[in-house]
Amino acid sequence: MFKISKEFHFSASHQLLHLPCDHQCHRMHGHNYVVVVELAAPSLNADGFVRDYHDLGVLKAYIDEQLDHRHLNSVLGDHCVTAEQIAKHLFEWCAERWPETVAVKISETPKTWAEYRP
Repeated sequence: MFKISKEFHFSASHQLLHLPCDHQCHRMHGHNYVVVVELAAPSLNADGFVRDYHDLGVLKAYIDEQLDHRHLNSVLGDHCVTAEQIAKHLFEWCAERWPETVAVKISETPKTWAEYRP
């Protein structure tokens, strides 16, 4: 199996309104998110790629236009916008475009990661 991955960055705010009011994540706060999309294929295409990295530029455009410096609760329409849910959202967005998509990982802090992999 051949695998590739590419990393993207964005900054955004969110609130976890389902948590108790005294929980720090209930308050509006922000993160400098790191997104890693992973694609895999059992064989390479005619150009010798799983997928040309250039093709992934549309993900950067989506992140820049829809997520970067936004309030994610407003964008994703949910009161419970966790890293896990953001990973799933981005996985589904990627999988619609690239069937080789196998996982999306999201980091909110340098020490925390969430991953969606069906």
